[in-house]
Amino acid sequence: QVQLVESGGGLVQAGGSLRLSCAASGRSFRPYAMGWFRQVPGKEREFVAAGTWSGGITYYADSVKGRFTISRDNTNNAVYLQMNSLKPEDTAVYYCAQRSTSASAYRWYLGRINYDYWGQGTQVTVSS
Repeated sequence: QVQLVESGGGLVQAGGSLRLSCAASGRSFRPYAMGWFRQVPGKEREFVAAGTWSGGITYYADSVKGRFTISRDNTNNAVYLQMNSLKPEDTAVYYCAQRSTSASAYRWYLGRINYDYWGQGTQVTVSS
């Protein structure tokens, strides 16, 4: 099994920054890639960013491109999401997830069905 634990969420004013962390553990933690998703009540969980574990290739949703950066620490089995220039519409619960199988096209990172393990989420609230 894999355990993913997110942290770093909180309340921030528009224009501010937050850094989310995701700590991974477990025997089955062998990611091809790690992703970040977010969800607001009543809406589908949406893709935010993903990065391959070994090659460092990254993918971003258009809505966060240029503002968010995904990074990883292979030694400590951690993945991060640096969020800058935050907007009220970024308010959501943010989840990290592990993708176990390889994929080379952006579309294979978008859907939650493409990920095998999920964390419990961390709330991010951006005030205007």
